[in-house]
Amino acid sequence: MNQVTSTGGTPIRILIVGGGCAGMSAALRLQQTLRPRLRAGQAEITVVEPQPYLTYHPLLAEVAAGSIDPRHVVVPLRRVLPDCRVMTARVTRIEHATRRVWVDAAPRGERGVPTELPYDLLVVAPGSVSRTAPIPGLAEHGMGFGSVGEAVALRNHVLEQLDLASSTRDPALRQSALTFVFVGAGYAGVGALAELEDMARYAAKGYHNLTAEDLRWVLVEATGRILPEESPELAAHTLAELRDRSVDVRLSTTLDSAVDQVMVLSDGSRFAARTLVWTAGVRPAPLLRDTDLPLDVTGRVRCLPTLQVLGPDGDPLPGVWAAGDCAAVPDPAALTAATAYCAPNAQHALAQARLLAENLAAALDSRPQTPYRPERLDCSTSLGLRRGVAHTRSGGQLTGRRAWWLHRARHLRRLPSFDRRVRVLADWVLAGLFNREVVSLGAVEHPRSEFEAGFPPQ
Repeated sequence: MNQVTSTGGTPIRILIVGGGCAGMSAALRLQQTLRPRLRAGQAEITVVEPQPYLTYHPLLAEVAAGSIDPRHVVVPLRRVLPDCRVMTARVTRIEHATRRVWVDAAPRGERGVPTELPYDLLVVAPGSVSRTAPIPGLAEHGMGFGSVGEAVALRNHVLEQLDLASSTRDPALRQSALTFVFVGAGYAGVGALAELEDMARYAAKGYHNLTAEDLRWVLVEATGRILPEESPELAAHTLAELRDRSVDVRLSTTLDSAVDQVMVLSDGSRFAARTLVWTAGVRPAPLLRDTDLPLDVTGRVRCLPTLQVLGPDGDPLPGVWAAGDCAAVPDPAALTAATAYCAPNAQHALAQARLLAENLAAALDSRPQTPYRPERLDCSTSLGLRRGVAHTRSGGQLTGRRAWWLHRARHLRRLPSFDRRVRVLADWVLAGLFNREVVSLGAVEHPRSEFEAGFPPQ
């Protein structure tokens, strides 16, 4: 292995594309491991991320339910990475052959002139985006569930539908407002639906003409089971609990159309719904298409077990590593070709990021690199207050209150900031002492509406 060294007094330039779970965790570990080099000017780390913070996605369902303040599941990058240079910008192109990337720092929704940024070592961790489908009406009426903004907007939207249903005299509008459709029954979809159903059930007590039985929740899943990451037994338990709560779970069913807020399902069902939430998986970040890095058929960067990017000749591509949702990392425990690579989830992203940083540091010192050997996944999800399902590392299964406590303890430990752990814990304690806050703040999504209303019509 060739040692990577600085020449002519120039520091080694390490560029990390992406500041999500994998990117920020890799930067944090590199900042700790290379601190002497960083402070001596022998190395520099640059993190490029469109948002100035990391979003901890496993807790978004509790943000939507109001159990956690939205600000407490985001980790400001500059605060936790004081020895790194953080650029709030979008990477538009990667040309590893010449060790250059192009970044655009223009505000969201605008397009600026990309700036060239050279590097010596590259970490690719831009994460993923929602995997959408060309379904009529989905783009116009669907909502995603991959960011803090979407979680808060969904909470406000659900509460606004209760207000609408309570106030209208139109029975068709009332029924449409009280129908909530979620497409995709992975952890994100099941957790979001269960938390919001629990919140809405509580909120309905505050209306004189609404009951929890008036609300209709529909979960649409294209495959024959929910929670594919879990064991069949735990998935079956979760399915039974959702149905006990009157959730209409449609397995082996797809959404065919959502035109005019009328849901048309592949099983022939047709009904109106003003709420459509799309949680049907993710796909690698689109920017990977504008690189010269080798991609697999799904668009993920092909990697070796050491997290080095796999070159066209089967050897490591010099100077580049990848981790997280965008990386196709071999899973040595895979039983089938369909599971030959690690699943895109936060648990893999955090573990891969730590190993990536150690392997990059090993490359700087000409030491051997270590292959990624994932531990048994200890997946879990909350199904509302004091309800959950969890898989333990020993292979055991928990349900109910014990699973809910374990789920919270796991994610509190994994939050990559002590400050955020304390704040989230405080949110949970306060939520246990006081009643839920079930007020919609939808007006904050349109802050100029009241100001604009003060102008006379032209």
